[in-house]
Amino acid sequence: MIVGSEVTRLVVVRGNSASGKSSVAAGIRDRFGRGLALVGQDNLRRIVLRERDVPGGATIGLIDAVARYALDAGFHVVIEGILYADRYGDMLGGLLGDHRGVSRCYYLDIPIEETLTRHASKADRDYLAHVTERELRDWYRERDLLPDGVETVIGVDSSLTDTVGRIMRDTGLARLPAHTT
Repeated sequence: MIVGSEVTRLVVVRGNSASGKSSVAAGIRDRFGRGLALVGQDNLRRIVLRERDVPGGATIGLIDAVARYALDAGFHVVIEGILYADRYGDMLGGLLGDHRGVSRCYYLDIPIEETLTRHASKADRDYLAHVTERELRDWYRERDLLPDGVETVIGVDSSLTDTVGRIMRDTGLARLPAHTT
């Protein structure tokens, strides 16, 4: 089912836990302004559904439905999350194929040691107590890329500002006006 318009932008930001996905997505939204929907895997999975990340889980369809709805309503969409390729790849591939506008995917390729360092710097002490190094190592998948080379891989050497700027330029969001309402 065709979704969005020639003007809408679809951005997917994937990577391991603590790789910077949420910060990148928030940075894109902050730079763009109104008219950009953030579709966060953790928010929909943990807060809305309170579901574990499992193959075939309801979160997969909910991410798809929310992104499609927002695109059809004229919003640009940034989907962000770990979004393991074997669980979310088919849904993402279908969404990318159905979207009429510019679509771009990015994978934040951050080594496990840097992931652990970034995780330890988080301010949420309850989260740090709940998500330990063991969980991070268990969840970690090295270069869990989507098939067919659809993702641009961004390494640890790209700063948050550089990454956000690159995505804004690559997608054309840097040249588009924010919504005024």
